[in-house]
Amino acid sequence: MRTTITLTPEAESVIRRMMDERKLSFKEAVNSAILSAPRHEARERYVLPSFTLGTRVPLDDIKGLLGQLDDEDYLRKQEFGK
Repeated sequence: MRTTITLTPEAESVIRRMMDERKLSFKEAVNSAILSAPRHEARERYVLPSFTLGTRVPLDDIKGLLGQLDDEDYLRKQEFGK
């Protein structure tokens, strides 16, 4: 991968020193510095809580479901004489 990076003067100094000491190219020195950088401690994994929301409703046939709900509503209204 090819990219452009902007180094602080301190970082450039470290890279140049590494290039001289190890006889590396700029690319090799940057890659080596990145790969040898101390790793941060892994954070504890955050787990989102989950909740049961009740009965699952299949939404494959939404028109049929809406029709069924309308039918149930109609029957309920008939029971109460509305």
